[in-house]
Amino acid sequence: MKKEVKDTIIESLGAKLKEYPHFYLVDVTGMNAEATSKLRRKCFKNEIKMVVVKNSLLHKAFEASDVDYSPLYESLKGTTAVMFAQVANKPAKLLKEYDKEDIPALKAAYAEECTYVGADKLDELSALKSKNELIADVVALLQSPAKNVISALQSGANTIHGVLKTLGERPE
Repeated sequence: MKKEVKDTIIESLGAKLKEYPHFYLVDVTGMNAEATSKLRRKCFKNEIKMVVVKNSLLHKAFEASDVDYSPLYESLKGTTAVMFAQVANKPAKLLKEYDKEDIPALKAAYAEECTYVGADKLDELSALKSKNELIADVVALLQSPAKNVISALQSGANTIHGVLKTLGERPE
């Protein structure tokens, strides 16, 4: 491969690292063309960009980046595919479907500005909540006390009204 081509690939990987806030390094050693194609289609449906890369070129893209990716360097062995995503837990949920087969296997991930190294981190990564999920949780928590107060007021009004009506209808 010519140096110009390598430089172009390193630049495009660097651009993807800036464009996507989360990425997963996945071991795809032993996957045939059909299985790789199915994985790519699933990634496309889940808005995940999957790129198979040379480890040395990805290493150089990591070094050229402003972010410290040094904990991920040890994971750059074997055949590596990078899954880029806007939502941190989408690739993890996709990889959990393949968990029983061990191909593809998680090597490492960079999600929510943290590094996760090792296949054992897959459960932890899939449990991460997206920004929208966290906002929905906060809104639900904020609405809960207001709903309790309103329901208490409404039930209290009905109770008082019922007691007064019963007392008013009683013969003296």
